[in-house]
Formats: sequence, C-alpha cells, structure tokens
Amino acid sequence: MVIYKTKSGDTFDKIAYEKLGDSKYLPLLLKNNPDQLETFIFSAGIEIFLPEIETEASKASALAWR
Repeated sequence: MVIYKTKSGDTFDKIAYEKLGDSKYLPLLLKNNPDQLETFIFSAGIEIFLPEIETEASKASALAWR
C-alpha cells in the first residue's frame, strides 16, 4: 500500500482520479481510509492510503509467468 500526503484542496475523488487513474476507484480509496470519511476537502499533509490497483497490463504480465 502506498501513502499519499495530501495537498491543500484535495478531495477523495480528485485523489482517485489523479493518483489511481480513474474516479471509479473512489470506493476502494474510501474503504482504505475510514478515519477520513467525514473529510470533504483536505488540508495539506494528511496521509491517505492508496490501494494497489491491478491494471490490465499487470494482469497480462502475471499470466505470462504462469
């Protein structure tokens, strides 16, 4: 799991889009950060736990090694 330190003005959906590549990962991001669920706009320096996202490329790579 990767830790991201927020910038002032970050939101969960912005973090999901910019750091995970798509806002569809918002539920995973929320699940990994239950202590921050009531935060709508982050101040700077808050540690957010980013889930590991399995991409199509990593799936293909894993299959190639089988």
